[in-house]
Amino acid sequence: HNLRKIHAEQKCPVKVINFSRNFGKESGIYAGLCHASGDYISFIDADLQQDINAMELFIEEYYAGNEIVYGVRNSRDTDSFFKKFTATVFYKTMHFLGCNIYGNSADYRLMSKRAVEEMLKFKEVNLFLRGIVPLVGFKSDSVYYERAERFAGESKYPLKKMLAFAMDGITSFSIKPIRLITTLGFLIFVISLCMLVYSL
Repeated sequence: HNLRKIHAEQKCPVKVINFSRNFGKESGIYAGLCHASGDYISFIDADLQQDINAMELFIEEYYAGNEIVYGVRNSRDTDSFFKKFTATVFYKTMHFLGCNIYGNSADYRLMSKRAVEEMLKFKEVNLFLRGIVPLVGFKSDSVYYERAERFAGESKYPLKKMLAFAMDGITSFSIKPIRLITTLGFLIFVISLCMLVYSL
């Protein structure tokens, strides 16, 4: 409602996308990318924790020939021990499973229009943009920035959502979990068969 009001009052070239319900952050970013225009497109969280001044460095990297520029946090000093630990486990697990994602990169990045158009060709149901963007394959680089404390409000990303997000990433970008489950099932079957023969 507030965005529509600002758009009407200032008559600025802003597109406001309103969903029928909350489909989640990934779907929101995806919808924004579908409707965005320009030579390059950047997106940032609205909690004011990410350094907006880093966008100038993103643009410099873009003009240096990089079509994807990742914003990477210098450190996780503002996070709790639990969040630091789970983030480390998540990124290490994703790399082990073969998903080439930038550690501590979150969803603060710049993409050229061409990179966005290619990314939108991925028709994923369970969106995991941190995994999809590296698959686009264009020249990329990263910019480091300091992440500040949250300006106001509380995180809308509780543990339940973070776990669901992690599971989407793990199951969407690797067949290793399926192979692991298949191997484990086969081993259990063989052990059960041996125990049955032994019992008989």
